[in-house]
Amino acid sequence: MSERHDYDVVIVGAGPAGLTAGMYTGRAMLKTAVLERGAAGGELLNTEIIEDYPGFEHIEGWDLAQKFESHARKFGAELVLGAAVERVHRTESGEFDTTTDTGDVYHSPVVILTAGGTPVKLGVPGEAEYAGKGVSYCAICDGAFFKGHTIAVVGGGDAAAEEANFLTRYADKVYIIHRRHCLRASKIIQRRVFENPKIEIIWNTVVEIIEGDAHGLVDNLVLRDVLTNERRNLSATGIFVFVGFHPNTGIITEHFAHDASGYVVTDANMQSSIPGLFVAGDLRAQLTRQVTTAAGDGTTAAVAAEKYLVALRDARPDARAASGVG
Repeated sequence: MSERHDYDVVIVGAGPAGLTAGMYTGRAMLKTAVLERGAAGGELLNTEIIEDYPGFEHIEGWDLAQKFESHARKFGAELVLGAAVERVHRTESGEFDTTTDTGDVYHSPVVILTAGGTPVKLGVPGEAEYAGKGVSYCAICDGAFFKGHTIAVVGGGDAAAEEANFLTRYADKVYIIHRRHCLRASKIIQRRVFENPKIEIIWNTVVEIIEGDAHGLVDNLVLRDVLTNERRNLSATGIFVFVGFHPNTGIITEHFAHDASGYVVTDANMQSSIPGLFVAGDLRAQLTRQVTTAAGDGTTAAVAAEKYLVALRDARPDARAASGVG
């Protein structure tokens, strides 16, 4: 049976941005619900080792996720796990109804959306099995683990070409595997690829299978030429997939300002074009998407949300939000 739950702040997503936001709204004594369809941690749970989060020279993704979660809980954020959000709807009153797949409605004057995004997967055997063990969707996150290695990048757009160039800082050899006969990246980025002696492009080819060694790490790719259907093996210890990324914005029922790729455009306070809807982390249009930037976004969104609620209270003294704001 569905129920209505009233909160000061509802946070959608329990990744680094959402958990950081929950920690700050909890500290501000705001009644906060953090809704997460799976386990707390977000993309941290898909990353084996993290070496670029300040204070931790080397920490496993699941361990950092647990630290984020326990810190948010310590300050009073209520985590509702297994709650898949289906829609975030702004009502006529200007507040929000956030509905989960169980039919439960979480009502609040503020929503902080940190639902992240989803890298487009290849959908081939071995991809899920070796995720975080040679299969990656983030060159900045994982590139340093492949110093001196031979690796592959899949894709032909700007992201694939730029990340291939970036990865040559570490790898001795980078193959770009592209299903077409030409890149879709902008000309200036293509030129950098063609001029980089460490990069070799394998045209008209797709990855069919990702294989691993006895230690459970990627060591071979089975490729197929789309013109001849001939198959070959490519020895590689890593594969970086850049064939697209979908921001999880489909749950927002009202039109919002976004960039050409669908990422939400916010102001400096992380507020979207919808009053009371704040956005942090991978959903937001920005230069880079890292654990550090997600945590920073979550901090700003939470502090701005508190100020928004204070202004709302001052404008409407009888508003329910006054109960949580001093």
